[in-house]
Amino acid sequence: MITIAISSQKGGVGKTTVAINLAHAFARSGRRTVLVDADPQGSVGLSLTRQSRLLPGFYDFIDDQTVGAADLLVPTRLDTLSLIPAGQASAYDLSGSAPGSVLPRLRSFLRELGSLDVEVCIIDTAAGLFGAAADVLTAVSAVIVPQQAEPLGIRSVPKMLEALTRMRIVNPQLSILGVVLTMMQSALPESRDAVQALRAILPSEMVMRTVVPRDDLFIKASARGLPAGVMDGGDAALSIFDHLRLEVERKLGVTA
Repeated sequence: MITIAISSQKGGVGKTTVAINLAHAFARSGRRTVLVDADPQGSVGLSLTRQSRLLPGFYDFIDDQTVGAADLLVPTRLDTLSLIPAGQASAYDLSGSAPGSVLPRLRSFLRELGSLDVEVCIIDTAAGLFGAAADVLTAVSAVIVPQQAEPLGIRSVPKMLEALTRMRIVNPQLSILGVVLTMMQSALPESRDAVQALRAILPSEMVMRTVVPRDDLFIKASARGLPAGVMDGGDAALSIFDHLRLEVERKLGVTA
C-alpha cells in the first residue's frame, strides 16, 4: 500500500485541496484509495461529508483499541474512493502528546487498511511537525508539501524540508516527494516570481512540476462536498491532478 502524508508547516496553503483532489485522481485511475482525515479540525470531512462530525474516524481508532479500520470507511460516489473522517475523538488534543505515543496504533491502522486491499492511502495531517502529525510522518512511505505561491510562504520551505529530512532518521523509508506549489496566480508578477525563486533555491527534484492555480472552482467544490474535477468546468482540475498523480507514481517507481 502506498501511504502519502500531505503535510505543511502552516495552514491555509491548500493542503486539504491537494489531499482531496489527489486522492480522487488515484481513485479515478482504478486504484482503491482511502483518504484519511488526520487533521483534528476535520477539514476533509467537512469538505466531502457534511455528517462527518457525527461519524467515528481516525482519532477514535487511535484512542480506542476496540475500533477497527474497516468500520470507519465511508463510501463516496466513486467506488474506488473511501473516506475516513477525523472522528469523534478529534477534539481530544493529541498535539501535546509525547512523541511516538500514538505510533503503535497508527501502524496498526495502516496494517489494517493494507489488509483490506487498499492500494493508496492519502493522509491529510494537521499543520506543523509535532504530535500526531509527526507520528504520521514516521509511519508513512512518502510526503508531499503544499505551499502557496507567494513570497512570504516560499521563504519557510527550506526549513520545512530540512525538518522532514531529519524525520528520515526515525523513518528511513520516508520519501520526500517534493513541494507542490498551490494558489498560483499567473497574472500576478509576485506569484510568478515566488515560483521562480523556489525553483532557484531548491534542487529540481524537490519541486513538483505540477502547479495548482488559484481557482474559485476549488472553493465551490468544497462548498458542495465534491472534488473539483467532478464539477461543471472541472476538466482542467482533473488534468492538473492527473499530472500530479503521474508525477507521484514516477517518483515512487509505481507501475500501472
